[in-house]
Amino acid sequence: MRIGVAKEIKTDEYRVALTPAGARELVLKGHDVLVETTAGDGSSWSDADYERAGAQIVSVDDVWAQAEMLLKVKEPIAEEYPHLREGLVLFTYLHIAADEPLTRALVDSGITAVAYETVETDDHRLPLLAPMSEIAGRLAAQAGAYFLEKPLGGRGLLLGGVPGVAPGRVLVLGGGVVGYNAAIIAIGLGAQVTILDRSIDRMRYLDEILSGRVSTVMSSTLQIESSIADADVVIGAVLVPGTRAPKLVTRAMLGVMKTGSVIVDVAIDQGGCVETARPTTHSDPVYSVDGVTHYCVANMPGGVPITSTKALTNATLPYVEAIAEHGLAEAVSRDRALARGVNVLHGKITYEPVAEAHDLEYTPLETALPLMPA
Repeated sequence: MRIGVAKEIKTDEYRVALTPAGARELVLKGHDVLVETTAGDGSSWSDADYERAGAQIVSVDDVWAQAEMLLKVKEPIAEEYPHLREGLVLFTYLHIAADEPLTRALVDSGITAVAYETVETDDHRLPLLAPMSEIAGRLAAQAGAYFLEKPLGGRGLLLGGVPGVAPGRVLVLGGGVVGYNAAIIAIGLGAQVTILDRSIDRMRYLDEILSGRVSTVMSSTLQIESSIADADVVIGAVLVPGTRAPKLVTRAMLGVMKTGSVIVDVAIDQGGCVETARPTTHSDPVYSVDGVTHYCVANMPGGVPITSTKALTNATLPYVEAIAEHGLAEAVSRDRALARGVNVLHGKITYEPVAEAHDLEYTPLETALPLMPA
């Protein structure tokens, strides 16, 4: 198969979808790898690095036109819509439940769009989202600590405190992969950490693996309202796979928060779990509402692209190899987790939460892809 790797052009996105090591593995399996020129520069890999791995360096037009499967990191933006075409398999993070214009562009183009974030195993793990969630969670605690500094608009609080001075308080909304990793770093910084979640089993697990170093509390609207008043940093770590994040923090709740406290909304890719959240960039990461700093960078792992690109390739490469070796129809027949990643196919929406989010027609994948056994 001809596998293309496009350069990311979204603001402040430095990742690339495939490392030279990943390209070498695909080449050794007999596939042609086409890498858009300078695609790896942001992650410190040159065109020469990819050429040494056996890839071909091509132009932006050629990588989109010649590839049978195109690998990206972020969803296509408006200027890339003209490249979308029937016959191309696009494999990337999409988050289209929060992006109706992109959803319609994908449907209208006839492209096959497979979303990393909705590849889901039978036991509800998200193997392609997990590495970026780990990185985003760890960055969230760092960002919260940083923007508490007074010159940056924060309260002027050292999150870890010092002997004789109490540490800051971190409230994590959601105890999944993001929340767990945020808690690890916050604990390491010396903060007092509370995790709110709705699963007693998950809270038991967190209490055990974190050795009781966090407080785990059942989440409810009343509990959020109570806990948010004491927090110096609030990390929104809630995910409902493939659909919009629930709004757990309302505008009214900001009124009880401390002036100069920080909200980090990691769920912003899925619309955010804070009512006052809107996407920001690494170049302009924060804004203030009612005296509360909001950090809502929509591609947090893009700020550490070397780590992120390696972690992403580690996770995606087996799925890329499966599609390249067997074709999409057989690959999804063999792997139900990959099948759940197919969001759009032949002009039809094949992932139900996306159709529901935009009030559009849903077509089961088994119907849209006849070669796949029902």
